[in-house]
Amino acid sequence: MVNIGPAKKRLKSRKGNHFRKQRKVIPWRRLLIGALWGTMALGSLTMIVAVAYYGAQMLFASDYFKVEQIRVEDNRRISREEILALSDIHPGTNIFELDLGRIGTRIEENPWIASAKVRRMFPNQLVIRVAERTPRAIVCLDYLYYLDASGQIFKRLERGDRLDFPVISGIDRQALLARNEATMRHLDTILSVLESLDRRKVFGVGDVSELSIDDTGSITLYTCNGGVPIRMGQNDFDSKLNRFEKIFPQIKTRLSFIDYIDLNVTRRVIVKLDAGNVRGKG
Repeated sequence: MVNIGPAKKRLKSRKGNHFRKQRKVIPWRRLLIGALWGTMALGSLTMIVAVAYYGAQMLFASDYFKVEQIRVEDNRRISREEILALSDIHPGTNIFELDLGRIGTRIEENPWIASAKVRRMFPNQLVIRVAERTPRAIVCLDYLYYLDASGQIFKRLERGDRLDFPVISGIDRQALLARNEATMRHLDTILSVLESLDRRKVFGVGDVSELSIDDTGSITLYTCNGGVPIRMGQNDFDSKLNRFEKIFPQIKTRLSFIDYIDLNVTRRVIVKLDAGNVRGKG
């Protein structure tokens, strides 16, 4: 006898599973709530943006932020009036409407101004802080120009400008404009000599009328008193000046009798007396 009971049960089970359908339940309530919250959030964001926009418009139009005072700091050579004229800031202008970077650039058009920073002081003030250039020497090119401590040639000399600075000669104008490598190196060398002279009390910048450099980079100084050439060579300037300072107090009053001084011999200072006429005062 064949037992078909379990087989029939399995067949019925498969048929039941085959025809049974899964019903999908759509969460309408949750979707509606989500859509409602999204609409509310969008509306709130739109309202915030609108309030901020109209608030900013009212802020910019308010007299509360109109420029009433402009303070100029760290100016010594350039007057406050000149700086304000360059800034082109008009009292009554809203401080939010000002391009501070552009104002600083306009002020820096004056050759004496190395940099100009402008900042707002709420609610109605502006502060202009400038850094002025200080001449270190006068460079002889096609005309005479001021040179600052950074090596920047910044202004052509005009009537009334001070002349009591050492003159730098031997720099070629075209090579300087082209930023020729050797020329820029020579200029750096001269600046290093000036820095060394600045630190000295026995023989300093005030005792030098001219610094001349040739194509090889050799430097010659000329004394203010008597115009005596001091041959410095191309290097080791500090030690050479140290040696010269030891004898300078003894020869300072007799420079008019000296033809030249040579510091290029190791551990020595060569003083060549003028065999001819007494040298004129420089």
